[in-house]
Amino acid sequence: MGHSAAVWDCKAAVEMTKDWNGIDHVMLRSPQGASVRVSMHGGQVTSWRNEQGEELLFTSSKAIFKPPKAVRGGIPICFPQFGNCGMLEQHGFARNKIWTVDDNPPPLPSTDSQGKSFIDLLLKPSEEDVKGWPHSFELRLRVCLTANGDLSLISRVRNINGKPFSFSFAYHTYLSVSDVSEVRIEGLETLDYLDNLCQRERFTEQGDAITFESEVDRIYLSSPNVIAVLDHERKRTFVIRKEGLPDVVVWNPWEKKSKVMADFGDEEYKQMVCVNGAVIEKPITLKPGEEWTGRLDLSVVRSTFCSDHLDFQTRGL
Repeated sequence: MGHSAAVWDCKAAVEMTKDWNGIDHVMLRSPQGASVRVSMHGGQVTSWRNEQGEELLFTSSKAIFKPPKAVRGGIPICFPQFGNCGMLEQHGFARNKIWTVDDNPPPLPSTDSQGKSFIDLLLKPSEEDVKGWPHSFELRLRVCLTANGDLSLISRVRNINGKPFSFSFAYHTYLSVSDVSEVRIEGLETLDYLDNLCQRERFTEQGDAITFESEVDRIYLSSPNVIAVLDHERKRTFVIRKEGLPDVVVWNPWEKKSKVMADFGDEEYKQMVCVNGAVIEKPITLKPGEEWTGRLDLSVVRSTFCSDHLDFQTRGL
């Protein structure tokens, strides 16, 4: 695993640890003090802290950190199914499996590792997985922490089967916010969306931004590659950049649903919002030997800077 740690000097580190259940974790650090923690349970980012040590991702105080239960918070990987739209368990099986460190992954462009601490993870199907979803695949994930504290996730799905298969995918990103009623999401206005609260009926977004006054569970379609989540109270904005992920899921359970989720606090809906880069409406189909790549880049900027200077439609990745 030394190739991952040798990107810069000793101020940055890739450290292996175990949690209280004996599950391996990887800690990535930047020279300025930002950090990311990744669990082998689900290949899931469970923590992303800035240079001041502030946690940027939400994890429920009632989250269950013991397989096979998925962890409520961080960034679960939803594969090969999103939601319950299929024959598999909710959001597929990838988030419930134990991943391994990939010591010799196929190469990515040098810009995806240069000046960053990173770890490569790998998930292959078990005999149990093949019974429920009879396809052979390799799902690779690179988690990167840049020198300035930005977080990148790059997933690659390869078909090593003898026949084509189709799948959906999402980075189920739980963002930590001060008060969801003071949050607005920009970049999704005028888009069509499927409303999961109305049997996936199709609507068109009418507002100039998305705000929260009740439960929201929507899949925005054909979205731009840059989205912003503005937290007015903290005066900071999450900037979400994505590639290969045309859809965006926006979810907040609000008060009623929060009270019936065993692994979620009754009032915790106020402190989180999920904004997920995804491919759902039109699943990916891979022929034998083909590979798909999906990428998510998360950064945080001061809200005044973002609203003044970020052009969602033209700013490139």
